[in-house]
Amino acid sequence: MPTDNLPTEKLDIGWRRPVTDAELVELTTSHGGNAEPGWWDRIRNHSLGWVTARSESGHLLGFVNVAWDGGDHAFLIDTKTRPSHQRGGLGTAVVRRAVEETRAAGCEWVFVDFEPHLEQFYLESCGFRPTAAGLIHLTDE
Repeated sequence: MPTDNLPTEKLDIGWRRPVTDAELVELTTSHGGNAEPGWWDRIRNHSLGWVTARSESGHLLGFVNVAWDGGDHAFLIDTKTRPSHQRGGLGTAVVRRAVEETRAAGCEWVFVDFEPHLEQFYLESCGFRPTAAGLIHLTDE
């Protein structure tokens, strides 16, 4: 996995390593996202796994969760990178590790949904291909 653009500090990118709800809330709010305390504690058991990226000091810099259907299909959700480490290859490295681990777990497919401004990241940097999909926003009236 090329990491030429990663920050010069030593990073620990790990699969299913401990991460707390408070750390994920803080990471989410660091880039302007909305985070509800307790969400990670509620959904962790529905995950195939997750990837964390930490600095040498242990500070959480990146994260992605891999949900799954218990069979062949996995779904990347909650991809997050601390603003100080965006556009340097860390997000790509975290997603690639998630894809590798999902393949190793025996899944055949990994899906990701994203907003249009993230198309270059997921399609060009991470290697996903576009597909047709449908969506119903359940809170729309």
